[in-house]
Amino acid sequence: MSGRVHVVTDSTAGLSAHEVHRYPVTVVPLQVVIGGTAYDDGATSADAVAEALKTFTPVSTSRPAPQTFADTYAECAAGGAGSIVSIHLSGDMSGTFEAAMIGAKASPIPVRVIDSRSLGMGLGFPVLAAAAAAADGASVTEVEAAARARMGAISAYFYVDTLEYLRRGGRIGAAQALFGTALAVKPLLTISGGRIVPLEKVRTSSRAIARLADIAVQRAGEGEVQVAVHHLANLDKAQTLADGLTERLPEADEIVLREVGAVIGAHVGPGLLAVVVAPR
Repeated sequence: MSGRVHVVTDSTAGLSAHEVHRYPVTVVPLQVVIGGTAYDDGATSADAVAEALKTFTPVSTSRPAPQTFADTYAECAAGGAGSIVSIHLSGDMSGTFEAAMIGAKASPIPVRVIDSRSLGMGLGFPVLAAAAAAADGASVTEVEAAARARMGAISAYFYVDTLEYLRRGGRIGAAQALFGTALAVKPLLTISGGRIVPLEKVRTSSRAIARLADIAVQRAGEGEVQVAVHHLANLDKAQTLADGLTERLPEADEIVLREVGAVIGAHVGPGLLAVVVAPR
């Protein structure tokens, strides 16, 4: 096993404990700061973040330090890894990718750092594809290719009650915030080129959710597909959305239903619904 490839990602991938331990995958946590107290992503719940946002408690996030990545890569090498594929959330949304690149320079073994240009299961699906390839004994080039192949197939669409939280965190421009406030429209957004951009204006939340489903079904096509539904403090509507997609996409794998973590939650705000679609 001394020459094996190990996969590293960050906590915004939203992987379950089962997924992390199955291959395995090493997850480097970002941090969320609530009312001046810092927590590793996953050490506090997204519900706690949602409540803090509702009560106007200051919430912010921070990337891992480059040294954290350097230490992680060294631990992987000490554990028998011969090389590493390190896959992270979009560099246009966070400095995490940059920190991983810096940390890789101090690694005792080769590290290939990949910007997924996404987050949530838009990152998680490529990580799992890479980890599955690594578990099958693939070379580092093949593991990287597996991740990039899944990245190229992924689309992510989401609904938020307001763009205010994205605006506060600098994830969407102040001018674009008008997209969601003018005439009380509800914004549908997508990720394009690693950035969050407006997709459509919808009059009501119910119509927005229906459009999310329609867009996901159209993007999925008729073949095999991986689908994830994310939410923040919106489980009932997320479950309804997932159930509807299960009926309309018979060729889909089991549809992943997962609340986003605290770091993503800090930027999107309560009420989020998102669909990640990855045709095979």
